Amino acid sequence: MDTTPDILKVSILGRESIHCGFHLIPYIARTVLTTLPASVYVLVTDTNVAPFYLSAFEEAFGAEINKLSSVKPRFLSRVILPGETTKSRAGKADIEDFLLLERCTRDTVILALGGGVIGDLVGFVAATFMRGVRFVQIPTTLLAMVDSSVGGKTAIDTPAGKNLIGAFWQPEYVFIDAAFLETLPEREFSNGMAEVVKTAAIWDENEFTSLETNAPLIYSAISTPSTGYAGRHSSIYVKAHIVTIDERETGLRNLVNFGHTIGHAIEAVLTPHMLHGECVSIGMIFEAEVARGMGILKQVAVGRLVRCLRAYGLPVSLADQRVSRCPGARDLGVDRLLDIMRVDKKNSGPQKKVVILSRIGATYEQKATAVADALIAKVLSEAVTVKVDLSDTSLGTQHVKMATPGSKSISNRALVLAALAQGTCRLKNLLHSDDTQVMMAALQELKGASFAWEDGGETLVVTGGAGALQVPTAGKDIYLGNAGTAARFLTTVCSLVSPSTAPDAGSATVITGNARMKQRPIGPLVDALRANGSEIAYIESEGCLPLSIAPKGLQGGVIRLAASVSSQYVSSILLCAPYAREEVTLELVGGAVISQPYIDMTIAMMRTFGVSVTRDPGTDVYRIPQGIYVNPAQYAIESDASSATYPLAIAAITGTTCTLENIGSESLQGDARFAVDVLARMGCEVVQTANETTVTGPKRGELKAIGEVDMEPMTDAFLTACALAAVAQGGEGNTTRIIGIANQRVKECNRIRAMIDQLAKFGVQTKELDDGLEVYGRPFNTLNRGVSVHCYDDHRVAMAFSVLGTVVPDTIIEEKRCVEKTWPNWWDDLENKIGLKVGGIELPHAESSTTASSGTPSTVASASVILIGMRGSGKTHVGTLASTALSRPFIDADAYFESKHNIGVREFVHENGWPAFRVAETENLKELIQEAGTGHVISMGGGIVETPQARDLLKNYAKTGPVVHVLRNIEEIVGYLGEETARPAYGEPITEVFKRREPWFAECANYDFVNHIDVQGGEATDAEISRFFKHIAGQPNLAENVAAGKRSYFVALTYPDVTPALRHIPDLTTGVDAVELRVDLLRAPDALGAIPSQTYVAAQVAALRRATSLPIVFTVRTIAQGGAFPDNAERDAFELLGLALRLGVEYVDVEISATEKLIKALAARKGFSQIIASWHDWSGKMKWNEDVVRSKYALASQLGDIVKIVGKADTLQDNFALYDFVAKANAQPGAKPIIAINMGVEGQMSRILNTTLSPVTHPLLPSKAAPGQLSFAQIQKALNLLGQLPARRYFLFGNPIAHSMSPTLHNTGFEVLGLPHSYGLLETANVGEEIKATLAAPDFGGASVTIPFKLDVIPLLDKLSPAAEAIGAVNTIIPVIEGGNRILYGDNTDWLGIRESIRSRAPSIGAPAAALVIGAGGTARAAIFALQSLGAQRIYLFNRTASKAQALVNAFPDAPVKLIETLDVWPAEGPAPTVIVSTVPASATTTDDTSTGAVLLPLALFDATANGVVVDMAYKPAETPLLMLAKSAAPKWARVIGVEVLLEQGYVQFETWTERRCPKHIVSKCVLEKYFATA
Repeated sequence: MDTTPDILKVSILGRESIHCGFHLIPYIARTVLTTLPASVYVLVTDTNVAPFYLSAFEEAFGAEINKLSSVKPRFLSRVILPGETTKSRAGKADIEDFLLLERCTRDTVILALGGGVIGDLVGFVAATFMRGVRFVQIPTTLLAMVDSSVGGKTAIDTPAGKNLIGAFWQPEYVFIDAAFLETLPEREFSNGMAEVVKTAAIWDENEFTSLETNAPLIYSAISTPSTGYAGRHSSIYVKAHIVTIDERETGLRNLVNFGHTIGHAIEAVLTPHMLHGECVSIGMIFEAEVARGMGILKQVAVGRLVRCLRAYGLPVSLADQRVSRCPGARDLGVDRLLDIMRVDKKNSGPQKKVVILSRIGATYEQKATAVADALIAKVLSEAVTVKVDLSDTSLGTQHVKMATPGSKSISNRALVLAALAQGTCRLKNLLHSDDTQVMMAALQELKGASFAWEDGGETLVVTGGAGALQVPTAGKDIYLGNAGTAARFLTTVCSLVSPSTAPDAGSATVITGNARMKQRPIGPLVDALRANGSEIAYIESEGCLPLSIAPKGLQGGVIRLAASVSSQYVSSILLCAPYAREEVTLELVGGAVISQPYIDMTIAMMRTFGVSVTRDPGTDVYRIPQGIYVNPAQYAIESDASSATYPLAIAAITGTTCTLENIGSESLQGDARFAVDVLARMGCEVVQTANETTVTGPKRGELKAIGEVDMEPMTDAFLTACALAAVAQGGEGNTTRIIGIANQRVKECNRIRAMIDQLAKFGVQTKELDDGLEVYGRPFNTLNRGVSVHCYDDHRVAMAFSVLGTVVPDTIIEEKRCVEKTWPNWWDDLENKIGLKVGGIELPHAESSTTASSGTPSTVASASVILIGMRGSGKTHVGTLASTALSRPFIDADAYFESKHNIGVREFVHENGWPAFRVAETENLKELIQEAGTGHVISMGGGIVETPQARDLLKNYAKTGPVVHVLRNIEEIVGYLGEETARPAYGEPITEVFKRREPWFAECANYDFVNHIDVQGGEATDAEISRFFKHIAGQPNLAENVAAGKRSYFVALTYPDVTPALRHIPDLTTGVDAVELRVDLLRAPDALGAIPSQTYVAAQVAALRRATSLPIVFTVRTIAQGGAFPDNAERDAFELLGLALRLGVEYVDVEISATEKLIKALAARKGFSQIIASWHDWSGKMKWNEDVVRSKYALASQLGDIVKIVGKADTLQDNFALYDFVAKANAQPGAKPIIAINMGVEGQMSRILNTTLSPVTHPLLPSKAAPGQLSFAQIQKALNLLGQLPARRYFLFGNPIAHSMSPTLHNTGFEVLGLPHSYGLLETANVGEEIKATLAAPDFGGASVTIPFKLDVIPLLDKLSPAAEAIGAVNTIIPVIEGGNRILYGDNTDWLGIRESIRSRAPSIGAPAAALVIGAGGTARAAIFALQSLGAQRIYLFNRTASKAQALVNAFPDAPVKLIETLDVWPAEGPAPTVIVSTVPASATTTDDTSTGAVLLPLALFDATANGVVVDMAYKPAETPLLMLAKSAAPKWARVIGVEVLLEQGYVQFETWTERRCPKHIVSKCVLEKYFATA
């Protein structure tokens, strides 16, 4: 039998050195030995590849060497660690040392067996070893086969970047064995396909068409193992063609970087978590969008590229979950990516070199094109703004002529009809969008049709399957995203599926979608199909996707369907009815049919495809005959009428003209009536022919409000009408009343509520109706500017508000990519065709380097927080404070219930009973999830978990959003409920109710918030409520000093019970950034075992939270790793670690010696917590320069956000080895923070030099957590001695300053923390040479500035903070390094002292309704700035000199400042202040009405019934007239003396200078003692 493989030889550089084939290992051995004679052959591979192929190569070379009659050469192998970290100077030296040790000479041949890392590294070794030896590339990954192995480029990485040191060194051979791909993980295969698709996209449209059409065939060929050489001719060419680079690629060298300019920048941030090909895939889409934005590339090409890349499992956007889960995902800001691109030597100035596609298979230029940064930024930005200049009378293009994309509704119907039909149909003007891509992918999964492209992608060729559909492969769900049309149509299509005999077929078809799709209703359609005999099961929530549909076929006969929710249910059955076993009679029941024009559209299209539907006259009964659709040769899809409303509305609102082609009076779509029925009534001139619509708007600002309009025939267009109504005038109250749109509540979002909430941001008032809303218009120039519109991932919301944004400057449209559902190039067309400038906006994000998830990997930070728990647990109190902390509306389910049903809960239960209430309560929960699923805090009733339906809703929601169980001891609840009468009685003991519900609460919630009063410290503090809910909403309280160039520490608590030590926490935490809770050391007083209960641990965490705001490190250390937790209780340990995530703990320490599956499962639900992946070696045998440590580091880096490796030092040299290891680890791209420590006394130096979360002890602790631990102060002193913390001098500049408390404040802090710094006074007559010399001194650390130098010092500074600029004064100087240079930065912390004094004394005030400032000097400016930052709604300003007060008002034009002339009467429209700040000397005020020359402070100044704060900035005396008046007239008010404000601003200065929290409890004690002693 012939076992010689077929070889496809490819020429490069004039030699056929690339050999492609199948099962080539024997061939490789034979070819190398016969054509490359050598004394030694060295094969280098890694630990990933070696288990698969090393033995086969050893056997093959051994067999061929034995055949040689001459001197037999040696065959050696070297196995190294995988990954980019090995591709380094050290990795290269390791291989070179091995070659020298083995006495290899210049005739050596080196074989590189592996992926790109192995090829690059080994190739560079070959280029330099003995001044160059021969080498052979044997790539094992698709990416290496098609990219890195070809061309002779070799390199290693350095800390400065990738591939910066290397050489061109051509391999003697490149052996491409397609059989290697059979063992390649699917992700690696997809990774390589990015380069294959890239090459076809820039060079060969035919090849691209083959790739996009044959993805399933290619996947099948790769994933199907072959035996021997059977079928070689069919397999080898299928597999070889995807790994073969045409010789002509040598002419593409300046084009092969398509996707790389942006892709490399993304890779730099996300490596090693995202692969090269995955990043390039995203980069290709971004760069294609750049070409589209330039007007060069059509959307059809972008859509084809997206579909092709997705077909090979590649990500195409930064929203892909694979990206968002990466630790560095939040660093993918526009500026960061542009900065990375700027490093590329090809780029310079405000432009980047980008390969621009002109079409699939061709580029705009035969080189990369210079593209402006602004355009790239717009493409990368997640939000946009329409740039409006209202002074420009020629807004946009005066007469726009354009066509909108194909209709989404018609496109989806045409795809279903053509797929179900027999024959071939060419679809013209198909919408290229997310929705149609989803529909096409689903029909392909069902094997119902085949698709091909013609005319450069302008025409889709559909070959129908005549209704033959198959169940997808087992385990393969049909994912529909948020495509509601596809979901409804495919539900019935899937019921047509017949059982499959294929061995890998599933037993049912499963259709699913994203989180919002899982909330959208499908129940009426499923009910109708079930009643007709279809077997459809809800997998999660009743009435929503996902669905499991059995392959039974559609029975037919009479089908009754409720059609009052969505006409798409009707169209779904109509489209599939011809294929039922019996002729279908469809009866629509349950009220008025919604959106009749869309039903008419479906019937008209069915007629075109050969099936005529009849409707019984005067009824909603439709009769559909059996039959098979017949494809017309061609079907032209008319433009989308809903999308057409946006450019027409822009003409209307801006007073310009727009003509739209391919949409007119003969349209099938109801929305085509928008121009005539709405715009004409608003005052526009409308001309509509059969196929064209022209609208000319009135003069800008003259749109008319039109009273009532029934938009039931064109419901999707109501959002556009709302945008226009917002600026429409006239009629009764400028009112536009839109009705007939009730179904819009169950679209991509609750669109009615969305419009109401977002219009409110502009200051537009609305009123919600049962089937619509009223909009009360205002002049466009009075609407609020700078509004950021939340789009709910709804394309219609985004495009509607872009219309309003054309007349309201600075409007920001968030989630710009949601328009990809129907008009992917809307923002480009807005600029290129309509003539309006569009800019990119980068939205602020919560500071976090972890995955954007909470409880599950897919959570959105904006998801609403749902609170559950027993009645009386404090849900309303906690929820109210949480809503304040998150700036979100609060919804109490009881109040929602009473509003909806117009009856109290107690009365409803009394009249209807508990079961009826539970049904209504569950329905309310479903509505709240649908209507308020983002941006709210929702508190549910205690019994919401009583029914399985409600529990299912909560559990399903918890997969994507936070469900918080508010916990309180049952004894406390019983005591509270004994007094509560608002809710109905249980009818059974409360303790029994609690026992029944407790497991249900735990089952439904993914977070726990402990609100026990008996926890030391009382109920949860406001600060802890704020911290917890910000954590689960994506704003975690992580340690700021865990960052490059900074040092961070945690104190390790070793108590069995932390509660007795809580009073010492301020001392124990001095200087540190976090607190470690050693859970393995916890022991309840009555506990017998070594494992603390979850209840006890939760109480310990809650107690600690009440004593400190620092992040917690949650550690369960096992005995084997130096702790006390049993080694054989792994499951118990992970249950406690899971509890930590539920409690919102910031850092969770996980030992990597644990089962990897458990670690990954924990990491998958970590939310915004971070994982510290730790490994401890107590044996003393570990050496930091050994491979085992590198492999542990690689594993920990993969599993955690922070790496922790702990060894044991026997000698001082062990610490140097550790330091070297850390330096190399940190030099790797994307390196994670590392904690590296040697235990023992000999290892104390490692603790001193460690920079990330160094564990420290404290003299007050009962024992050290580990041998060799030092205190924070000890480490600071040691760092100073080692030269790592040089002493700095700090000063106070001013005159007179002899009695200042600042030296006491700062020097006390320095001493307590062990810092070597000093703070002194520098009293001078002016800001002269002495101050200048001090500022220039090398040991100058910073300065405080007081009167009279706060203005005079500004000319000496290089830069001012925004606060200092606004206030116009500097009180803090900080030397900082910027761009490698030392500059002096001026700041003002006075306002922070004022703000913190108010916040800390009265946190419940929040944003004050009114505040008062007395005085108009420099301190008054700081007071106004502070109050403005608090969100004060009114700021009264009083000063005896009115001109000075007016100047102050003018200085803050955006602040709500109002001058007042007296202190005893407030303006009629305003409330009394709850915050008062006096900035005048104490001597300038009096309470004596007989005194003259001072401001009289009347009793009416204070509202004695309110809780307020009064701050007197006067330094002395401590008891000023204002504070004495507050004490007597308003005892509920908190009083703040001037020295306390000094302390607060001083704390800020201290932390700014030292990057350490000031030890406030000690510093304040010293300062106040000295202050009162000298007062």
